[in-house]
Amino acid sequence: MTVIRSWLYVPGDRPDRIAKALAGPADAVVVDLEDAVAVAAKEDARRTVLTTLAEGAEFFVRVNAPATPAGEADVSALATAEAKPAGVRVPKAEDPAELRRVADALGVPVYPILESALGVENALALATAHPLVAGISLGEADLAADLRVAGGGDSTALTWPRSRVVVAARAAGLPSPVQSVWTAVRDLDGLRTSTEAGRRAGFFGRSVIHPSQIPVVHEVCAPDPAETAWASELLGRLASSGDAAWIDDHGQFVDAAVVARAQWVLALAGSKEKHVEKGTHS
Repeated sequence: MTVIRSWLYVPGDRPDRIAKALAGPADAVVVDLEDAVAVAAKEDARRTVLTTLAEGAEFFVRVNAPATPAGEADVSALATAEAKPAGVRVPKAEDPAELRRVADALGVPVYPILESALGVENALALATAHPLVAGISLGEADLAADLRVAGGGDSTALTWPRSRVVVAARAAGLPSPVQSVWTAVRDLDGLRTSTEAGRRAGFFGRSVIHPSQIPVVHEVCAPDPAETAWASELLGRLASSGDAAWIDDHGQFVDAAVVARAQWVLALAGSKEKHVEKGTHS
């Protein structure tokens, strides 16, 4: 099971930053062709992505919105490239048919980003639009603008859309959604508090825009040692007894739902160990 905690965005027109990001501690690197790249630099950024992929690097790509000329050019270039990205994040996702077109053209995992009221309303339809949809998430800055609400930080105005995307992801059998970026790069305490709240609300992992944010996200996503011990003990009891349900030593009722939670905790702990072995955990 591959568990991605941090998704580091890096501008597609900055080869130096791409190389540094790929060598850094992020679990996943997202080379951005959209917001981080000026219109005049998009063609150069596209060429840089293709060159870096041809060199054997493994990373994700955020294309421009597929309905735009830049997005069409991104999809066309990636579709005809011999080397493919690990996946593609698709911004401004609203139309399941358009998402299917992108997935069919690319043949790699796609991750729609919901950034409008219509995108949120179509969350489940987007999550189930194609077998290659591997996860959904929110683009909160654009969404707040579209909803005409106060965005940024932990704006309570986005509470319902956040819950909506969590429910849609799990209803579709997808991983828990990745949290949107924390734009106050120097406010690491705020990042920690927000990421902890996100985990409690059903998110896992976070998009980041600066390497300094990665250690905080990794720490928050790590399972608590006591929780890992509980999960190990619970699954050990299950393996030895075969009981479908029981009362544990702490007086808590254990059933299939609790077992599923324990399995997730141990999967996360195992993934953390693999990251440490690879030298990617901070």
